[in-house]
Amino acid sequence: MTLHVLTGGAGFIASNLIHRLIDLGETVFVLDDLSRGRPDFWAPFQGRPRFRSAIVDCADLQAFRTALRDAVGDGDIAAVWHLAANSDIPAGIADPRIDLQRTFMTTFNTLVLMREFAIPTLHFASSSAIYGDHGETAIHEDIGPLEPISNYGAMKLASEAQIRAAVEAFLPKANVVRFPNVVGVPATHGVIVDFVDKLQATPHTLDVLGDGTQRKAYLHVEELVDAMLFIAAHAQGRYNVFNVGPPDQGVTVRAIAETVRDRVAPDAEIRYGTGGRGWVGDVPRFRYATDRLAALGWRPRHDSIGAVRRAVDQIAAQERGRG
Repeated sequence: MTLHVLTGGAGFIASNLIHRLIDLGETVFVLDDLSRGRPDFWAPFQGRPRFRSAIVDCADLQAFRTALRDAVGDGDIAAVWHLAANSDIPAGIADPRIDLQRTFMTTFNTLVLMREFAIPTLHFASSSAIYGDHGETAIHEDIGPLEPISNYGAMKLASEAQIRAAVEAFLPKANVVRFPNVVGVPATHGVIVDFVDKLQATPHTLDVLGDGTQRKAYLHVEELVDAMLFIAAHAQGRYNVFNVGPPDQGVTVRAIAETVRDRVAPDAEIRYGTGGRGWVGDVPRFRYATDRLAALGWRPRHDSIGAVRRAVDQIAAQERGRG
């Protein structure tokens, strides 16, 4: 039997990936320190014969090593899907040690242990944040210079560099997938969750950071997982880097706010702030060039606004249920 190891396995992207891998007949072993992940995301899988989980801080090398040693008893590890990272960008700006530990050291330790356990393949969840602010320029995988403006982006970029060095030294294969803004359920954070929760608390007003002109590409999590699995199955090189996202201009915060308002509290007044940046470290505008992935044979079914509309319906229902 072969195993797929997922770090950051209690996050919302991982919960969707676990579902798909199990449906494909794979056995998965998920690790998470639960600093940002939610243990209830594992609940649908508990008790299944092809699912195992452990609460482990992947920045703690010895704890991580022990968990993998236990897992190896169940069979060879075919791949690591490394999703563990700090997802709270403002927290990382306030305290850069958060991203050092949760974003970079989790990657460094993953590579150390992949070498020790002779694990052949890494699938790495990277981010558009590694590029920095390129304004209206369509960002392709080979653009430069790479100048991230958040600690999260800096540590993702450092992680990519470490992975590339590992491929040169010992790692047979690595796929680096640079995510756009990802939406869907089960959601824990992000602009849609924030807007839905605000309107549930104060149904007559919605306060928005910035002037609403921020524009970014959005992809539904189900399509992101489709793309990750497609890349895993079809990318041929030893080291592959792909932007994943819709081939459009993105969608504005204003459009997202209006979509959430119309769905949750149609009579609410939207009150915008000032400036085109939501917070320190926020890239106010970006759009992806996804030609490389399209040439491999994958395209999303939904554009950015289509992904947002679907996610708004799902997240509104989710948050109403939690309330």
